[in-house]
Amino acid sequence: MTWKIETNMETNRLPKILCRAKRLSRLLKPVMPIFAAVYGFMMIYMTALPMADGNETFGRQVLSWGLTLVAIALTYILVHRVEPKVFPEAKQFSLKFPKPAIVLGLLLLAPLWGVVEGYAVYGLTSLMHTVQMEPITYTPDELREDLLASVHAVLLAPVLEELCYRQLAISPFRRRWVQVLVCVLMALLFGIVHVRNFPGAFLAAMFYGLVFIWTRNIWHAVVLHAGHNLTATLLAVYCFFGLGEIQMSRMPIFILSDVKIVVVAAVFAVIGFIILRIKLK
Repeated sequence: MTWKIETNMETNRLPKILCRAKRLSRLLKPVMPIFAAVYGFMMIYMTALPMADGNETFGRQVLSWGLTLVAIALTYILVHRVEPKVFPEAKQFSLKFPKPAIVLGLLLLAPLWGVVEGYAVYGLTSLMHTVQMEPITYTPDELREDLLASVHAVLLAPVLEELCYRQLAISPFRRRWVQVLVCVLMALLFGIVHVRNFPGAFLAAMFYGLVFIWTRNIWHAVVLHAGHNLTATLLAVYCFFGLGEIQMSRMPIFILSDVKIVVVAAVFAVIGFIILRIKLK
């Protein structure tokens, strides 16, 4: 008899607990984009601390990589374990890594996106003031530094930034138009974090956010982000060996590719599009 009474009491408590959880979810949801932006900024700041004084030795680079891996692990637990329990809507987005063929197709699309972004930023900036361009040159030491930095820029930073500024911020919302509004807000905040490259960072964040909303999988945005950063590294090698001339603006930072790069990027994009069409059928 006592056991039945206790069971009934527990059964009666369950609706109250669920009701409180729903209230908590409603209260937290509107502030999730701001939380994600602040959290993302803190994680990025933490990973950059070893090189805050401008000293980018190999040891400090490795320490920064280690801190970034820790930040990625914490963020992954947050978006995989915690967020779906607080916001059931987050389950509509997948954290499953795509097949190798899909990854290849996205990577082949990334160079064209880098070209388009550069010319888009150039067009927008030139409407406001004269843009000072200069050819990019690299010494062996500068190239070595860029290649070392690319380990973080290609393999680590895209994962952390996409989890924070896209997955964590957008996934709690169910309606598409709300997701797009949050995407715009996060793109603005993402641009502010990248102060010297605000226009490019804003456009990139919009692109990655819309890809995330459309595909329902954050890894698609991560791969495109990583491919974009990888393209920048390959352009550094391209310039170092004198294969062509790339123009660069330092405020805001963006790159204008030459005709050869544009053609190659277009060809890669066509191949990538064909692969994606075949594999996504």
